[in-house]
Amino acid sequence: MSVFLATSRSFGAGTRDLTAELTAAGHEVLRGPADHDLEALGPYLHRAEAWIAGTGAITDAHLGIAPHLRVIARYGVGVEAVDIAAATRRGIVVTNTPGANADAVADHAVGLMLTSLRHIVDGDRRVRQGDWAARRGRELGALRIGIVGFGRIGQGVARRLSGFGSTVTAYDPFLPADLFEPLGAMRSDLDELFRTSDVVTLHAPGGQSVADSTRLALLPYGAVLINTARPDLVDEEAVAVALRSGALSAFAGDVLTGDTAGHDSPLLAADLADRVVVTPHLGAQTIQAVDNMGTIALENALAVINGGVPTHPVTAG
Repeated sequence: MSVFLATSRSFGAGTRDLTAELTAAGHEVLRGPADHDLEALGPYLHRAEAWIAGTGAITDAHLGIAPHLRVIARYGVGVEAVDIAAATRRGIVVTNTPGANADAVADHAVGLMLTSLRHIVDGDRRVRQGDWAARRGRELGALRIGIVGFGRIGQGVARRLSGFGSTVTAYDPFLPADLFEPLGAMRSDLDELFRTSDVVTLHAPGGQSVADSTRLALLPYGAVLINTARPDLVDEEAVAVALRSGALSAFAGDVLTGDTAGHDSPLLAADLADRVVVTPHLGAQTIQAVDNMGTIALENALAVINGGVPTHPVTAG
């Protein structure tokens, strides 16, 4: 049977014990560090035939010490940390799990909107200090929400907002123009979306800057910015400046630049604590999403190991 390496922290941590299932089927499962430290992973990669991989970097150097590796099954949708071209050259299949955590992240994005608009976290902090003074908030249904990136997660956010009665616009250069309204949003270009939105929520791929000083200046005064996607979408220095000036009333995110390494993001400054909420990659952390991601990643890996074609292959751009 085959040797599986799992480096995603939550693989098999839902209702399905996927490690036990693999073991019962005669496979061997190795657990490696989530940060993909090359030296630490060396002994595991030397033996692995399938890699259930988390968010850590996967470089050509990793692949060079994995002579038996046949498949990298990303546990999640993002593959920007994987050197896909190097994997392709070595005959290693790369897969991902599109849509597996879409509902979980859409829930979280809307939750962060409500948290920011109603000052929920700040209210809790102040009550614990004996301060019961109320801060007046805004109702989600009365606002214009702009969704940047209208894939599965962005569409899920739009569906949820329809229940609040919000006015929703969306930007996505990859989606046909006639599909926006049936999916619950009016189509907009990016600058116009920033110009007309009380809340902007980011669901675009990484590798680009979206919320920079120029676009933040387009927002209506007192707007809210939400980021549950990739940290490089946001210029954190520019956001901090906008928060201090009042141009932005709040920022809420599930990611920050360099967040897993420990850092001094300007958005974590003490004077911004009443306007900033950051969660530690909670967006995809639901029991349902963990089960979905683990199941799909494992099905992809097993398909390759068994000589078949995976459902969700990823090719080099």
